[in-house]
Amino acid sequence: MAAPAAKQDGYFDCRDAWAETLESLAQQDPRIVAVVNDSVGSSKLGGFQKKFPDRLINVGIAEQNMVGVGAGLANGGRIPFVSAASCFLTGRALEQVKADIAYANFNVKLVGQSSGVAYGELGPTHHSIEDFAWLRPLTNLTVLVPADPWETAEAVRWAAAHEGPVFIRLSRAPVPQLDVANRVFQPGKAEMLRDGRDITLIATGTTVHLANAAAQGLAADGVSARVLNLSSLNPMDETTIIAAAQETGAVVTIEEASVRGGFGGAVAELLATHHPVPMEIMGFPGFQPTGSIKFLFERNGLTPDGIAAAARRVLSRKRA
Repeated sequence: MAAPAAKQDGYFDCRDAWAETLESLAQQDPRIVAVVNDSVGSSKLGGFQKKFPDRLINVGIAEQNMVGVGAGLANGGRIPFVSAASCFLTGRALEQVKADIAYANFNVKLVGQSSGVAYGELGPTHHSIEDFAWLRPLTNLTVLVPADPWETAEAVRWAAAHEGPVFIRLSRAPVPQLDVANRVFQPGKAEMLRDGRDITLIATGTTVHLANAAAQGLAADGVSARVLNLSSLNPMDETTIIAAAQETGAVVTIEEASVRGGFGGAVAELLATHHPVPMEIMGFPGFQPTGSIKFLFERNGLTPDGIAAAARRVLSRKRA
């Protein structure tokens, strides 16, 4: 697969990598089908529809039915990728995700598009900041949150080959390709982008590159920050997280999601019962106003400077 073209200043829309990878996989495996809710365009599946018109099912604005159709296709031996805006896939169809996919343990791949606050100007009805909290208790549902185009493509390939339910959380927010050598995508395994001894920054999805930039700024002030990319929420790399807490003694988590019950909550639960350390959870404290992604990130400190400031607050507690 050719690398997706950068949209602006070396930043990419990960939906391009998702769509190109799915088309490539579908060429090789006739069992792969796509199911959408009148979201061909926003899921970037126009090319898939042209190449495989009889393998894309558009149920219209009927998300519960869409998930049920995916379950039926899996039961019939297909590998369905059910793609819709994350706010509707995980909110409106949560009962079907729980009962028809996770509890039934069907081989369905759910793809939550434009997650987090990607639909910024449309407001809280279209923001999807609760999805981590809703999906995390479904323990047999693998939850993947890729941080860049490479990781997105790898997540889609892994999901297609994996036997079991998977949720892939994608954003339309532009992100850079992470500069990491010898990468291997493995659900349940964290990726260390930068080592450090003073504090650990643990990020996921669209916030990973921001955490890495914050660590670079902290280094200029003599603070050694470790940066972990956790692209897998279920399962989560508990061993690496506990070791980071033990070795650095302080943790900040960063996510494009609610600070209640989500990714940071999962890390906090783990450390509270294994190795408590000073910690701060960065994300969204509640419903957000309408506004651009940039505005909403800045409003909540989800910037390199904001993350560095949180790290300094946690470090002051560690020293105390």
